[in-house]
Amino acid sequence: MWPARCCKNRQGTEGGRRDGHRPAGGSVLGKRGRRLPARASLRLSAGEHLRICPQGYTCCTSHMEENLANRSRAELETALLDSGRALQATLTTQLQNFDDHFQHLLNESERALQDTFPGAFGELYTQSARAFRDLYSELRLYYRGANLHLEETLAEFWARLLERLFRQLHPQLLLPDDYLDCLGKQAEALRPFGEAPRELRLRATRAFVAARAFVQGLGVASDVVRKVAQVPLGPECSRAVMKLVYCAHCLGVPGARPCPDYCRNVLKGCLANQADLDAEWRNLLDSMVLITDKFWGPSGAESVIGSVHLWLAEAINALQDNRDTLTAKVIQGCGNPKVNPQSSGPEQKQRRGKLVLQERPPTGSLEKLASEAKAQLRDAQDFWISLPGMLCSEKMAMSAASDDRCWNGMAKGRYLPEVMGDGLANQINNPEVEVDITKPDMTVRQQIMQLKVMTNRLRSAYNGNDVDFQDASDDSSGSGSGDSCPDDLCGRRVSKKSSSPRTTLTHALPGLSEREGQKTSASGCPRPCVSLMLLLSLVLSAARPTWR
Repeated sequence: MWPARCCKNRQGTEGGRRDGHRPAGGSVLGKRGRRLPARASLRLSAGEHLRICPQGYTCCTSHMEENLANRSRAELETALLDSGRALQATLTTQLQNFDDHFQHLLNESERALQDTFPGAFGELYTQSARAFRDLYSELRLYYRGANLHLEETLAEFWARLLERLFRQLHPQLLLPDDYLDCLGKQAEALRPFGEAPRELRLRATRAFVAARAFVQGLGVASDVVRKVAQVPLGPECSRAVMKLVYCAHCLGVPGARPCPDYCRNVLKGCLANQADLDAEWRNLLDSMVLITDKFWGPSGAESVIGSVHLWLAEAINALQDNRDTLTAKVIQGCGNPKVNPQSSGPEQKQRRGKLVLQERPPTGSLEKLASEAKAQLRDAQDFWISLPGMLCSEKMAMSAASDDRCWNGMAKGRYLPEVMGDGLANQINNPEVEVDITKPDMTVRQQIMQLKVMTNRLRSAYNGNDVDFQDASDDSSGSGSGDSCPDDLCGRRVSKKSSSPRTTLTHALPGLSEREGQKTSASGCPRPCVSLMLLLSLVLSAARPTWR
């Protein structure tokens, strides 16, 4: 950051004597008869006009001092932006790598389903292919930040799938809406899909919640760095940085580098608000390191996200194996349905295939990514409180040692004041920067709150909870082979039509546009009263979705 010397030693240049006169004795006669060292033909003037630098003899005019103050502020702001960009780049690269990996796992699962299900299950799959595509689409949207309740999304999927497959298994029967509603109400007790829905719910919710929270944490951390790096420096900081960096030039001693403790005090005062991020920043990064433990094991993101199709195959196998028992229990509970007069004849009990898939062993890619991320996150933990020292050593040409040869703000000499602590409250007695500790920067305070919110989200995710839906989690069905809704939620076909066409994106990942969010229905089943749901079911019974 050191500029060219403002006090030139050549005759006729800025700061030099234009008449070439050199006083006798080889020195420049100073104010009150004092003689200054004759290191050059300097046009030194009394410094009463200086507003920032010490008011001794100087070669700087008021205009030069003002320009240098502006320059010093701009250079420090640029240095802050550069430091922030380096950390942002690290966090953004991590986010992209994890995002690519999780998306790849889900894509591979869907590809395996599309490759194996048609041959094994025939029309049982092909006529319900849209339901499977919708499930994967909603899983992607949830992971990317859409406002979906994952347990209810899975419950809705199993309910739709049961209705469609039950119809396909019994084409000779008339199955109106009220009959299918009765089927849905009994699904949890009947467990038509065996244990697959329950296992998928338990494992997928933990895996997707952990993966989503982790990549969101990376996005929030990067965003905080970006916004805080753009916080402008105050006028008192500008004056202090000018005095630190350029006043030695104005006094003709440009070779004197700032004393280390002097530089730290200046930047601790300038960056006091930023240092207040430290506690919540550490909490966030600690939580992110901790949640990577949820990527392993049978319920970890590595094994679950890429294995969704395994539970789907297991569910259809169970439905076929339990077909006769299921039909008998449904008829016992819901009555004997009428025969479809338009059916081609008695039901043909053709043997449908059974699909057995093996879980793919982990490739180790996620483990490598997590190991690298942990190291980088730990390295970044003290970023905010290490900024003053880092900038002093890398950008301010700080002296190597605090000795009699460094610039202490007034002259060459030792810097005696103690170094202030970190944060706004510790700057009350800062000797270099006048800091009003009663007026914290609002942008920084807002980012501290963002860190707290994201840390809470990560801690909830570590326990398998989605913080957006903790209040509603006790009401969701979340269990059973059919995972049917409770009685007041069984108007699920109505909820799909009556829900908002827009899906709120909470903490969405970069790249998820609002247009993508509109592709899915609103989160969860709405909860109007039972009588209203029944009324809507009757009104809309004639407008059944074509996908059934």
